[in-house]
Amino acid sequence: MILSLNKRVKFLSVCISIGIILVLVTLALAAATLGVVVNRLKDKPIDRPSLDSEYAESIQISDIMMHLNELQNIATNTGGNRAINTIGFNQTLDYINNYLSSHTNFKVATNYFYLRNFILASNPILITSINGTTINRLLSSNLSIAEFYFVQYTRSANFADYVPISVIPNEGCSDNDWLAANPSPNGRVALVKRGDCNFLDKAVLASKYNVAALLFYNDGTSPGRISPIFVSLGQNNELPALFLSYTLGQELADAARNPLNNVGVRITISLTDESRYPVGNICADTPTGDATQTIVIGGHSDSVPAGPGINDNGSGSAANLGLAVALARLFETSTYEKYKYRVRFCWWGAEEVGLLGSDFHVQQAGISTVVGERLIDYLINLNYDMLGSPNYMFGIYDARTANNNTPVHALPGSSKITNLYREWFIRQNLPWNNTDFSGRSDYGPFLAKGIVAGGLFSGADDMKSLDERNYYDKMLGQGLGGIAGAIHDPCYHRACDSIQNINVFAFEKMVQAAAYVLEYLARQDDLQKWLYPEGRSLGVKNQQSQRKYNSINEYFGLPYS
Repeated sequence: MILSLNKRVKFLSVCISIGIILVLVTLALAAATLGVVVNRLKDKPIDRPSLDSEYAESIQISDIMMHLNELQNIATNTGGNRAINTIGFNQTLDYINNYLSSHTNFKVATNYFYLRNFILASNPILITSINGTTINRLLSSNLSIAEFYFVQYTRSANFADYVPISVIPNEGCSDNDWLAANPSPNGRVALVKRGDCNFLDKAVLASKYNVAALLFYNDGTSPGRISPIFVSLGQNNELPALFLSYTLGQELADAARNPLNNVGVRITISLTDESRYPVGNICADTPTGDATQTIVIGGHSDSVPAGPGINDNGSGSAANLGLAVALARLFETSTYEKYKYRVRFCWWGAEEVGLLGSDFHVQQAGISTVVGERLIDYLINLNYDMLGSPNYMFGIYDARTANNNTPVHALPGSSKITNLYREWFIRQNLPWNNTDFSGRSDYGPFLAKGIVAGGLFSGADDMKSLDERNYYDKMLGQGLGGIAGAIHDPCYHRACDSIQNINVFAFEKMVQAAAYVLEYLARQDDLQKWLYPEGRSLGVKNQQSQRKYNSINEYFGLPYS
């Protein structure tokens, strides 16, 4: 028995020795192969297309990632987010201000506007009743498990009994939808699906038809559109409102459509503080260039309360800061010619509750008589909101999808901007996508006033299709096109939107494209004529119905960042 055991031990030792030798040989071969590859790379530099821009070439992605890390640190140390009316947001403004002041000679100014506070006294309660079966539905800040979530600027409610539901046909975006509802929504709780128009439009119609409360629900068109989402109805809203998951909304809608069913809800929402608080916009102007011909570069500085907002929109904030500092550095050299146009870099506050910072700025410019601060002094607004989505697309705002009520003189220039970005991506051998341009980010108030606009967007809760993945694989290399069937940013408006949520490759390309476009525009001999070939007349609209932008509340309720 002992002899047999010794033989086994010897045999096992031989096997282990052979295995070790094979591993060492494999590692040696791998090292040798790597050495060959490295030597070849040294002998033959990687063939990269020129960025076509001295400005773009001067920007280091490491510098911009440093800003993103600082924004992450701010969120980590101040409660996990950088939402308005928090220490995290205020420290974000301080960081941007201080960095601009110490690294540029730009004229930096912070302008404040005031918003109504919104603090819940307790968690809202939603109890549903279907034919006598009552369920207390789940509210959670973890939206992936929540059945419903509160709506920013909802009003209080305390239903003593169950109030019946009226399901609004289609997406509740027209009078016809509300008039077709059976039973009438008057005095009932309106149940409205997400889609087709913004939430403010739905809420305005809900108020018109005298509903008792408003329940939105997600549309379930993709995995990222199942859970409830955070939206705002704005400070003028007078309705109690909640947002439901697609699953709960569809359950209630299916039940309520059957006239034999008795379907109702009890809602309790209690607010404790509606005082006013300041929110800041930061703008930094180049010291040279014609102030009556200004290029405005913008992005929002606030996050949602759910998370740090490093992609949404730390990426745009950091890119904007990197662009400003790099331009200031170039202007200090003797070889880089200064621009004939002033460039204004801006960081808007309160985008996540309805584009409030940018809209306030536009409204103030509309009434200003100070040269350089008037709406007529602005030639173009370029917007950067979400540039580093992990399952990214290289999205370019498509001027063809501008709202029908966009002033006609802003459309030719906006189309030129779309083409300008696209041509750069094509020359870089990079894929690109057109993306929606209907006013759902901070360019919206500018475009609505007839100012040419454009920008980039790497994707939020929209899904990457198989065709898109295959296209990106073809352009970038097998396996580099992302994940089909997944949304572009799985951490959109969630706690996981952290520094780990950034695709650095995509982020760098977006920043380079932004620098190229700014430099190209700034080198035009007559930028106003290039952007407005048919002339410019602020306030002239086309013949279709014109949305009014007369208060800073007009763009509340948009779900996109």
